[in-house]
Amino acid sequence: MSLDPAHAARIVKAVHGRQEILADPAYELELADTLKTSYGASGLVELYGRFSFGDGFVDALMRRSILRALSRSCGARLQVGSGAVFKHPETFEFGNGVFVGAQANIQGRYDGTCVIGNNVWIGPQAFLDARNLVMEEYVGFGPGAKVLGSAHTGMPADVPIVRTDLEIKPVRIEAWADIGTNATILPGVTIGKGAIVGAGAVVVSDVEPFSVVAGVPAKFLHWRTDSDLTRTASQNNGVIHER
Repeated sequence: MSLDPAHAARIVKAVHGRQEILADPAYELELADTLKTSYGASGLVELYGRFSFGDGFVDALMRRSILRALSRSCGARLQVGSGAVFKHPETFEFGNGVFVGAQANIQGRYDGTCVIGNNVWIGPQAFLDARNLVMEEYVGFGPGAKVLGSAHTGMPADVPIVRTDLEIKPVRIEAWADIGTNATILPGVTIGKGAIVGAGAVVVSDVEPFSVVAGVPAKFLHWRTDSDLTRTASQNNGVIHER
C-alpha cells in the first residue's frame, strides 16, 4: 500500500536559524536611550504594559525598545511576541536575533543572571525560571516548554513547604540544543550541545551532547544521526516547525 503524498514527510528550509542579523536602525537605539532616560526602570515596566499586546508595528517596536532600555544588554533584531511577560529584565542579557514567542513568560530575580544567546528561538507560552539560566546560541525552545530553576527545600518538615527556603540551581542549555514542545527541565540540569529533548519529556539529570532523550523521566534513546530530522517529521505528520 503506497503512502498518500499528502501525508508524506516534507522538508522545508528553516526560517529563524538562517536569518541574516542586520544592525538595528539608529532610531530604535535612540528611542531606547530616550525611554531609559525619561521613564526610569519602574516607569518602563508600566509603559511595557501599554504595548504588551498587539501585533502591529508600533506595539512590536515599543516592546523591544523598552526591553532594550531595561535589560543588562541587548543585541540586534530582538523579536518579542504579543503578551510576552518578563520579570526583573534588568538581569537579562539578550544576544543578536533572539525571538521570544507570544505569551512566553521569563522570570528573573533581582540578584540573578539570565543569558539568552544569539539566534535563540523561544516558543509561544514557554516558561523560563531565569534566576540562574544560560541559553547558548541557536537553541530552539519549543512552545509550552519549561525551565524550573528552583525548588523549596521542604525543611523543616513542620512548616508549610511554601514557607521554606528556596534552593536555586543553575540551568544550562548549550549551543544548538533543541527542546521539544511542553518539555520540562528541572533545576540544576545541563542540556549538552546539539542534544534533542523530546516533546513532553521531564528532564531530571544532565543530557549528553548530541544525544536524544525522551520520556518521563527523560531517558537516553540514541545518539543523533542525520536521519533524525526525517524521523521527527514523520512523527509529527510531516510538519516541522519553522524556527
